[in-house]
Amino acid sequence: MTAEDREFLGKINAYAEEVIGEVDPQKVRISEQIEKLRPILQELAMIHGKPVEDIFIRYMDLATEAAVERNNKFNDDYKDIMGDAPKPRI
Repeated sequence: MTAEDREFLGKINAYAEEVIGEVDPQKVRISEQIEKLRPILQELAMIHGKPVEDIFIRYMDLATEAAVERNNKFNDDYKDIMGDAPKPRI
């Protein structure tokens, strides 16, 4: 993830934390979450000259990538405690 990607993701996450706060995604519908994020998504769409939908897709891609990075770091940090993950059988 580039520095620009991290800044982009950080802006949306900061806005989301301010507007939505801690939300249980299981309890709040995606459509409601998107509606609350619409102002920041529209702002970034104007800045980048892209449709709001493209901004949302980029956000979701980067959020997923960040989650994978956090998970990998967690696994690396606690490998000694948890041991190696079992290998899938083929």
